[in-house]
Amino acid sequence: MEETMQNSNGIAENIKQVEDNIRSACKRAGKAPGEVTLIAVSKTKPLPMLEEAYRHGCRHFGENKVQELIDKYERMPKDIKWHMIGHLQRNKVKYIVDKAYLIHSVDSIRLAEEISKEAVKKNVISHILVEVNIAGEETKFGTSKDDAERLVREISLMPSIQVEGLMTIAPYVENPETNRQYFAGLRQLSVDIKRKNIDNVNMNVLSMGMTGDYEIAVEEGASCVRVGTGIFGERHYKTV
Repeated sequence: MEETMQNSNGIAENIKQVEDNIRSACKRAGKAPGEVTLIAVSKTKPLPMLEEAYRHGCRHFGENKVQELIDKYERMPKDIKWHMIGHLQRNKVKYIVDKAYLIHSVDSIRLAEEISKEAVKKNVISHILVEVNIAGEETKFGTSKDDAERLVREISLMPSIQVEGLMTIAPYVENPETNRQYFAGLRQLSVDIKRKNIDNVNMNVLSMGMTGDYEIAVEEGASCVRVGTGIFGERHYKTV
């Protein structure tokens, strides 16, 4: 409890710093700060810390696990927009399709088909991003850059599902400049797909950049950045 309180005390300052950094990056890129959405990545964090972030203006929260998103959805204010940013298993789709504001991690036809099926059942439109493994890392989920357009086209034909853009998880690097090439590559990919004018596809959302490199991501066109450690501090995983 003491650790939680100490972390909570710094959340307001952390949010302000991140928002200042985003504003500076937007200025360097020649765009308005309002064009970038800050997603507070709250995975593994206790409710008091989320409530603190909420009090200081955060309305977009990101979760990696379905059960954790559901639990927090039920207990937090209803004006929060929940983002599913972790790998999503098909058998868990039915639990969140009507709760997630945006699913960032759609990387296969089979997953998209399940989302579409459950969205039809619940009479909702599911808004999704196609996850692209832009750096081609073997340890990461996501479709390849070469297959991204094909995946987008196939999903666009499914009922009750709307492609809003692309998402990537860049490599973990010491120097964030190293990831500039990947962010620029994802932005170019989104531009190329947008030019095709595919029905039921928007390319308005570019979800890229995390605590270590979100400023570079903003400079390269991110419209969503996913910041966890930079707001809440280091994660402490439960041991089983």
